[in-house]
Amino acid sequence: MASTHTPAHPAGPAAGTQLLDHPGPNGSEPRDAGPADPFVPETEANRHRMPRQARGASPLLGVTAVAATLGATGFASATPAAAPAVEAPDETPVALAADPGLALAARIQQQADSQRTAAEESARVQAAQEAAAKAAAKEAEAKHAAEEAERAKAAALTLPVKDYSLSAHYGQSARYWAHLHTGLDFAADTGTPVHAVGQGTITSAGWSGAYGYRIVETLPDGTEIWYCHLSSIIQGSGQVTSGQQIGKVGATGNVTGPHLHLEVRPGGGAPVDPETWLQQHGLNP
Repeated sequence: MASTHTPAHPAGPAAGTQLLDHPGPNGSEPRDAGPADPFVPETEANRHRMPRQARGASPLLGVTAVAATLGATGFASATPAAAPAVEAPDETPVALAADPGLALAARIQQQADSQRTAAEESARVQAAQEAAAKAAAKEAEAKHAAEEAERAKAAALTLPVKDYSLSAHYGQSARYWAHLHTGLDFAADTGTPVHAVGQGTITSAGWSGAYGYRIVETLPDGTEIWYCHLSSIIQGSGQVTSGQQIGKVGATGNVTGPHLHLEVRPGGGAPVDPETWLQQHGLNP
């Protein structure tokens, strides 16, 4: 008796391939066989097709799950951390060390800079020393000039009375003089100022018999100047300068009228002619 059962899967590899792939009529991409597909019976297509999945849903869900799993197992921590930024060293020393010529040039430049700095410092020190030497020389010159001016002032002489007339000269004789006249007489009114002839020191002042009131001034060279017959003494001691008022003309002592009797005694010794002595010092009484 013949079997009427039709095999579910026709034999042959071709039939199996068609059931799984379902190529199109021209060997193109598999097609979704619908109810009206003329190539595959509806019942066969529905029975042998793989269940379709929604595009994009499963892959996204799989990636999310894997990421969650890896994050839980510490995958992120397994990733090496970024290395800290390291500042690149200066490449100049490397270049200099690698090139002997550059290193030599650098040393030469350094020596030149050192020599220039030393030269500048030496010049500065020398300039300071020269300035100090000039200042010292200027100070010494000023001091010398002051000393010269002081000596000139000390050497400068002035006449003892301004408004006067010469009434008697040195060496004259008269009946009212016990000896020859030892001085030079400047006749002037009583109270006329009497000035120091030169810079010196007053070593004596007071009453002196026939000389009346007298002032003795000693000059730097030891010469004594006697101012006699004064009406008053203004400077009785201490240092005096040339032209400084030291007394007033009078008529005290052995006199016939008011006048200044001036005597000059070198070294404090015997008197000399005051008129000649004054002329030797540039004065013309």
